[in-house]
Amino acid sequence: MNRNLQSSGIEQGASRAAAYAAADVALGDSNTEPTLGAHLITERRGYEHHGIYVGSGKVIHYAGFAKSKRRGPVEEVPIEQFADGHAVAVRPHPFPKYSGEETMRRARSRLGENSYRLLTNNCEHFCAWCLLGESRSEQVHACLTHPRAGVHALLCLVSTFIGERMKTRLTA
Repeated sequence: MNRNLQSSGIEQGASRAAAYAAADVALGDSNTEPTLGAHLITERRGYEHHGIYVGSGKVIHYAGFAKSKRRGPVEEVPIEQFADGHAVAVRPHPFPKYSGEETMRRARSRLGENSYRLLTNNCEHFCAWCLLGESRSEQVHACLTHPRAGVHALLCLVSTFIGERMKTRLTA
């Protein structure tokens, strides 16, 4: 019985993560501006990067290890820098706890914070906290409940990190 309950929980977690991704709305041309406080995502190799749209083409996100082997702080950057050459989509939240203005205020309240932790305080945790008032990450949940997915994500992150280091050495 316990195994059935565990299996059911794993399947629910995977279904929840898939449902979020399926509901994402791609930003169209460069004239399309997301609503204030929108949850933006961009697919990276093996994971999704998350941020909050704050207007005037700016996004607040947890930089984490996006551009460096050193973790980066919560920062406000142009949407092009957030995207880093990848497509950007809006992750809809039908019942956010906070309005767009309050979501932006919450995001700005953490600017400069430098306590990034991949499993407990990453860019997705940050966005969930801004919008919903609770720190959570569907990606982390999926990786912890599906070891194969976790290993795949880890290998992609390591590969990306090595690729960035090689690019840095070649341009230096």
